[in-house]
Amino acid sequence: MNGKSLIQRILFATLVGVMLGHAAMSVAQTAGPGASSASVTAKATFAGGCFWCVESDFDKVAGVISTTSGYTGGQTARPSYEQVSSHSTGHAEAVEVVYDPSKVSYRQLVDYFWHTIDPTVKDQQFCDHGTPYRTAIFAHDAEQLKIAQASRAALEKSKPFKDPIVTEIVITGPFYPAEEYHQDYYKKNPIRYKYYRASCGRDARLQQLWGAQAGH
Repeated sequence: MNGKSLIQRILFATLVGVMLGHAAMSVAQTAGPGASSASVTAKATFAGGCFWCVESDFDKVAGVISTTSGYTGGQTARPSYEQVSSHSTGHAEAVEVVYDPSKVSYRQLVDYFWHTIDPTVKDQQFCDHGTPYRTAIFAHDAEQLKIAQASRAALEKSKPFKDPIVTEIVITGPFYPAEEYHQDYYKKNPIRYKYYRASCGRDARLQQLWGAQAGH
């Protein structure tokens, strides 16, 4: 290769490099500052009795990305199902919901939650009794707390039943995922799950309380 050809190749490579650099800068400017392909997600935590049922109910909601059964609201760190079931740790069976706020709002999740529980009984849901089965909304920050309280206030005026609402609304503490066999139980054991849900009277009571609004 002679000297002239070498110089031409160097100049050509330099020109291509400059052009590519300008193209990359243009794409970055078009995307805008802070642009990211990752979508923003948020968390919400609800206790509505048996977490198998709560998980199943929220998995039906458009905009919900994932649900995790677990324990929260108690004193013991990393409790087991047996410990929580003994009613000695103070935890409630709960579900942590990860959702896309651009598709479903926290207020919509709270409003939906009411229609999946019996908010008129304390330390009980359907056939399950004791503090692990209390209903609660565990707010993740002051804004969620405000929204949940506003939702409850509105429901007190429009509820189709006379009994007062006793569901707790509190700031959440540590959430401990339940054992793996509890996760997606309704998918792993559909026959057992359906039998439990029906025999526990969950849907029958929801229909009695909410009528056509049950589960919506």
